[in-house]
Parts: sequence; structure tokens; C-alpha cells
Amino acid sequence: MARRFVLGDEQIVAAPLERCFLLSTSLALVARELKMKPVRGRTHGLVVAGDTVYWRGRKFGLPQFHESLIEDFQPYRFFRDRMISGRFGAFEHDHAFLPQPDGTVLMRDEVRFSMRWGLCGDVIGAALLLPHIRRLMRRRFALLKRVAESDEWRRYLTEPVSIPSGS
Repeated sequence: MARRFVLGDEQIVAAPLERCFLLSTSLALVARELKMKPVRGRTHGLVVAGDTVYWRGRKFGLPQFHESLIEDFQPYRFFRDRMISGRFGAFEHDHAFLPQPDGTVLMRDEVRFSMRWGLCGDVIGAALLLPHIRRLMRRRFALLKRVAESDEWRRYLTEPVSIPSGS
């Protein structure tokens, strides 16, 4: 049975709850940090419940792809993206948004993944992907915080948004 890896991180952001949530659903902002491009399914704008996004790019010098389904979508509190095709055995990313009494938002993420290829995949997961994904999570939170707390958020949320409630 494949080893299951679990990573978590959180960040306090001094910005409105809705802004934090919507920025987290922005494909342009995600692509900026992930350094992969959405090429099929939803390819621009904000993801919502039921969307699929097919990402393509290069990681570790190799061509990569990852197709996600946006599920368990609860605006402005939570959503999950789950890999439906890609290199991992399994991959899920939970995004939670918790309003704080002082008006800030605690953004909390958890990533769960497993690898294919048995013991070899477990070694690759522990040695290479675990630290890589941890760095991506930290950079993503730093970028989200910087964008949400400045006027830069307007580059990503240019039009009024109506979010369907989803699943």
C-alpha cells in the first residue's frame, strides 16, 4: 500500500474573507506560483464547483500534467481540488478560510498525496516531492497575503463575481 503524505500550512491575512477566497480560486494567481499553465477545462478566471482544470508544464526538467476537479465547494469557507488524472497515485488539496475576531482571515491548507510505483514512489515522495510541495505552499501563501493586503488583488478580481454555492 502506498504511503500517504500529509502537509498543512496556514497564514493570517488582513483582508476581507471574500477576497481571500476568490484570490485562492484565481487560475492566473495559481499559475503564477505553480509555474504550470491551465490548457483544458477552465483555463482562465475563477474556478467554481464542478470545474476541471488540466495543467501542463515542466517540473524537475520533465513534462508534467495534472487534472483537478473542484469539489466540496462552500463559498467563502472551503473548497477542495482533487486530482482526477496525473502523475500522483492520489492528490487532494483542501483550502479553508476562517474569519477571525479581529477582522483578519486564517487561511488553512492541507495537501494529501500518495505516489505510484510502490517503494520507489514513496522514496521520491519523501525525498523530492514533500519538500517541493511544502515550499510551493509557503510561496503560495506569501503571494496570496501580499496580493490580498495590497491593491494588487484588483489585477485578479477585475469584475463583480457571483459564485454558485456548489456541492
